[in-house]
Amino acid sequence: MTNEFQEKKLSRRSVTTIIAALILAVGMGYGLSLVGTGLSAKTGNSITVTGYAKTSAVADNAVWTLNVSEMSQQVAVAVNKIDTSTNSLSKYLIAGGLTPDAIEVGGVNTYANNEYINGNSTGRVLSYQANQNVTVRSKDVELIKKLSNGMGTLLQTGVNVNNYGPMFYVSNLDELRPKLLAEAMVDAKARGISITKAVDSKLGPVLAVTSGPVQVTQPDSVDASAGGMYDTSSIEKSVSVTVSVSFKVN
Repeated sequence: MTNEFQEKKLSRRSVTTIIAALILAVGMGYGLSLVGTGLSAKTGNSITVTGYAKTSAVADNAVWTLNVSEMSQQVAVAVNKIDTSTNSLSKYLIAGGLTPDAIEVGGVNTYANNEYINGNSTGRVLSYQANQNVTVRSKDVELIKKLSNGMGTLLQTGVNVNNYGPMFYVSNLDELRPKLLAEAMVDAKARGISITKAVDSKLGPVLAVTSGPVQVTQPDSVDASAGGMYDTSSIEKSVSVTVSVSFKVN
């Protein structure tokens, strides 16, 4: 019994030793495989870097939309009040330095304010509201900004005007973009040289280039969008682009 027990014990130890050896062998093989893969990735023949370029720009076009709104229990009275208010707005704009051809007056829209009780219309009209859009277009962006900031004086006279704020645009973006893309490519190459030099390699020719959208933001803003963005609230702007460049590594 003792000999049989010892033989079984030795047999189990042998099996365990064999299994452990197999696991170790497989593990070493897998580890060597990973090491080989790591070396391959590290010594790959390409690298992709991002280049960036930025410049300052000043808006040279402004579009300013205002909405005149009046209300009365009679639709005709609401429309007449709109005419008076729009004339007052036009006088304010012209007195401020705009020419009449810079002011575009839209049509008058009216709608009824119906009475509702518990979510149901009673069919009774409480009042009528009339609205009219006035759009200003000018290249004098500083004048537009000044007139927008001074709208409080007109509101104090009783004229109901919704000031949505002027929008400022840069007209030469098509000229700026190629220049910025060229600068971004130079930046990408400089970054690629620095990276490859650090690992004792040399930067080769360009394999592929992908340009990002133009980002027009307020100065010193870090905002960005995958589809590009265009801030229209400020006169002074920052314009930037990025490029993703793949280089061959020698």
